[in-house]
Amino acid sequence: MNKLFIFLVAILLAQTNDAQNIEVCSTCPISTLKDAIAQAQDFDTIVIKKGTYKEYNVIVDKPLTIIGEDYPIIDGESKGEIITVISDNVTVDGLFIINVGTSYTEDYAAIRVKNSKNFVIQNLVLEKLFFGIYIEKSRDGKVFHNKIIGDAVEEYNSGNGIQLWYSKNVDIEHNFIQHVRDGIYLEFSHFCTIKNNVSSLNIRYGLHFMFSNDDVYQDNEFSNNGAGVAVMFSKRIKMYNNVFKENWGTASYGVLLKEINDAEIIGNTFEENTIGINIEGSNRIIYKNNDFKNNGWAVKVRGACYTNSFIENNFLYNSFDIAYNSKVNDNVFDRNYWSNYTGYDLDKDGIGDVPYRPVKLFSYIVNRTPETIILLRSMFIDIIDFSEKVSPVFTPDNLMDNNPLIKKNTW
Repeated sequence: MNKLFIFLVAILLAQTNDAQNIEVCSTCPISTLKDAIAQAQDFDTIVIKKGTYKEYNVIVDKPLTIIGEDYPIIDGESKGEIITVISDNVTVDGLFIINVGTSYTEDYAAIRVKNSKNFVIQNLVLEKLFFGIYIEKSRDGKVFHNKIIGDAVEEYNSGNGIQLWYSKNVDIEHNFIQHVRDGIYLEFSHFCTIKNNVSSLNIRYGLHFMFSNDDVYQDNEFSNNGAGVAVMFSKRIKMYNNVFKENWGTASYGVLLKEINDAEIIGNTFEENTIGINIEGSNRIIYKNNDFKNNGWAVKVRGACYTNSFIENNFLYNSFDIAYNSKVNDNVFDRNYWSNYTGYDLDKDGIGDVPYRPVKLFSYIVNRTPETIILLRSMFIDIIDFSEKVSPVFTPDNLMDNNPLIKKNTW
């Protein structure tokens, strides 16, 4: 048994020692990435020297490590897709890829990973692109520390920065994405981790995912995007410690939740958005330890949202804390801090002695007649809100925080 083990180790070491470095440069025997791939053996390393290489439709069809020195430029001359990976165990590192082709029938990408596993895409700079990094039917990979800068103007002729489609177990971390259609897009992609990314100034969404379950979104920043972040038709999502800010416009929000179930939204900041969270048809979600600051609406509940819990959040200086379009409520609001709370705490236990009603009659009116927003700061609004507080007629009579905090939550 020991001899067999030693024999197998010797074979593995021999295969490792056979791996070679292949250099690519304008004066080298091999002057193009395509030729280097054609001549390489499995598990070789291709080192591309600084320079400009005008290539597109480069197919990586064997396990290789492709490394750029001083960010060599791979220029696709707007002719089509630039690099397509169709092998397992491929690493692409340190390239500057520009001029991806644009098409109304093909989703050309700067780099595509297709039907592959154990891939690493890292330290790339992508500019003048259609789609940036496209992961298709692939798994067990990493997309690390890439800078993706598009020049998108309209949705119809632009692509996404990082896109996953029918993929699994992919880590997307420390990427910087601007000026594309959707910064990060996932569809039918499960058990993925999206962490420490910055996605801003994009035409539509900073983050957009659909039909993608068991994903974790943590420590990301999504700011100044056209409509914010859209989360749709997914289960068991965890969103921790993200920042959603400065998403302003008639159809903008920090986060849109549509048909989301059994999720956790914890420790996030929603700041200066038209709507912090817009919720529709989403159930059994825990909202905890979030800050809602200076939003138009902190939370807007559209309907069919049941057994959700809003616990120990801070609602700070929003025009409206909660908007509701139903008189039925079985969601829980407890131990939140409300900057608009005017109650008292006679026993000094840190909890207000008077329950807080976060839904104002005026928010109910504005939901139905948006033009009335012009009356927001008038004395008339204070009067009707007070009357609804005394005797609720239009808002759910059991929608209240029975334990409003006197001081802001700190975690």
